[in-house]
Amino acid sequence: MVKVAKSAGFCFGVRRAVGIAVENAGKGVYSLGPIIHNKHVVADLNARGLRVANSTDEIPEGAVAIIRSHGVGKKIYDELTEKNVKIIDATCPYVARLHEYAHKATAENRTVIVIGDKKHPEVLGIVGWAGDRCEVFSDVNELSAWLEDGKNRQKPLTMVAQTTLNMDIWEKCSEFTKKVCTNAELFDTICKATEIRQIEAAELSASSDAMIVIGDKSSSNTSRLVEICRENCSFVLHIEDEGGLSEFAFPNCRNIGITAGASTPDRIIKEVEKHMTEEIKNEVATPVEGEKELSFEEMLEQSFKTLNTGDKVTGVVTAISPTEISVELGTKQSGFIPVSELTDDPTVKVEDLVHIGDEIETYVIRVNDIEGIVTLSKKRLDTIKSWEDVEQACREKTVVEGVITEENKGGVVASVRGVRVFIPASQTGIPKDQPLTELLRKKVKLRITEFNRYRRRVVGTLRVVTAEERREQLAKVWETLAVGNEYKGTVKSLTSYGVFVDIGGVDGMVHVSELSWNRVGNPADVVKVGDELDVRIIALDNEKHKISLSCKKESENPWNKFTAQYKVDDTVSVKIAKMMPFGAFAEIIPGVDGLIHISQISDRRIARPSEVLSDGQQVDVRITDIDYENKKISLSIKALLNNDKASEEIAEDEVVATSEDKE
Repeated sequence: MVKVAKSAGFCFGVRRAVGIAVENAGKGVYSLGPIIHNKHVVADLNARGLRVANSTDEIPEGAVAIIRSHGVGKKIYDELTEKNVKIIDATCPYVARLHEYAHKATAENRTVIVIGDKKHPEVLGIVGWAGDRCEVFSDVNELSAWLEDGKNRQKPLTMVAQTTLNMDIWEKCSEFTKKVCTNAELFDTICKATEIRQIEAAELSASSDAMIVIGDKSSSNTSRLVEICRENCSFVLHIEDEGGLSEFAFPNCRNIGITAGASTPDRIIKEVEKHMTEEIKNEVATPVEGEKELSFEEMLEQSFKTLNTGDKVTGVVTAISPTEISVELGTKQSGFIPVSELTDDPTVKVEDLVHIGDEIETYVIRVNDIEGIVTLSKKRLDTIKSWEDVEQACREKTVVEGVITEENKGGVVASVRGVRVFIPASQTGIPKDQPLTELLRKKVKLRITEFNRYRRRVVGTLRVVTAEERREQLAKVWETLAVGNEYKGTVKSLTSYGVFVDIGGVDGMVHVSELSWNRVGNPADVVKVGDELDVRIIALDNEKHKISLSCKKESENPWNKFTAQYKVDDTVSVKIAKMMPFGAFAEIIPGVDGLIHISQISDRRIARPSEVLSDGQQVDVRITDIDYENKKISLSIKALLNNDKASEEIAEDEVVATSEDKE
């Protein structure tokens, strides 16, 4: 049977570009480069009068030029405009959107990251709109090497994908970028038609004995279809047209799948489909004239089912012994299951697993026609079903359970229903500085991210499932949060500006100013990781999921102590805490500071507070103002100096008066 993928052939952008070219081909029009990557289409357009120019230099002044579906950079548009060339833009709308992203990002001083083929015309066009602020990487390895530079990680980044990029490459690159970059915006610009074509190719190749991929050898999206098909099918043929089939035979291939790249015309696909359909028909055996007619007995003999290695078969248990189980299969042969092919558990009793009369589904591992015996396996069938279940879990992105059985280079291995699933270290959720051995023999939940039965390669992730569970947990916790709630939290980490505290599943931050009523220079001076703190929610940001906490207790508020003890015009001894250009802050009592403005430090003009004062100095000041609403206190040294002068003048006047009286 020959089956053609529904999405095979021209995509919307290519069909549009070819239509524009056909409409204008007979008018002496030029195309800047081949309209699409297909020599048949290009030859047909050339016969219609469309001329291909490899650069703007080959297009004469005042001519008409078609911009092909891959698009071009801004410089090309400018060059054509300078030559008074009329431009017919056939750029694929999806590619044009990429140009907008690149141009906008550059205008905002962001670095543009393109994941794709550096030499592909589409990528060259994107780079032409991004200018010098652009980097191109073909896979996650190249991207990670560039991001090893810490400066690059801090840059504002805008990441896009070549429209025909392999989805797996984009997912790996975007996942890595989200993990390590602090200011990155990502746009999944893979064309949906490309995505659907790749998914259909994977599904069709998995169910086909042979796979034919039609498309130009230089076509990027066709090459990716070939790669995908080869992951699922052992016989994959990449051809450009029907002529590519002449050198190959398809023996014993009952199911043949056909797909084609976005630049392959429907006509070529139909020719290949017709060729393969006729070839399969020719291989079907036809009755030979004069063939001996079978007797009733011979036909009856052939009516019995015959079994082959690899068949799945259902039978009825007829006998049980310590070493094997006899199974009636309804065939010429007798079936039996060795106990070793029933279970791996040496302690289990066979009678507890199966009973006489039970219907049991098994897998044929050996057929001995001479002895009339078929050796069966329950374990092998369970393994096959497990592979099918795991494949379904991958396809449907469901969560499965497994047990971590070993650690190997680069990650750990989990057993999921008997199937080995490799989990890369980056997908375990374990920090780089911690050993993976802590996962061994643990039951875990994971998601299958990659499945290839042909290569027996299955890859999974714990981190994604853990993140999803955490999001669900966070959502539930956030429903209970409210400003004013008090918690006993655990210090998770320290920064120069504060402390992150776990308050039962979510983290909040205690700013350094909220750690104590007293001045704290560095959070590490008062707390350490693992400490328990009594905290109170003082602010919530539901959109950004940020929680602001405080360790301060209102009963210990030093402002209340200050207002109860001091008032305006009181003289108090203070300690200089911090110098500023406009004055000096002084500690009145622990946790309460006042400002001595520069004009209130001395009775003479000074340029800087440090001319008179120094950090830690103890001085007497007068409280000149208390702003109770904003909790601000104004202090003055000058006021005390003026009082002392006034006192001295009064004393001198008294001395003079006394002397005059004596005279």
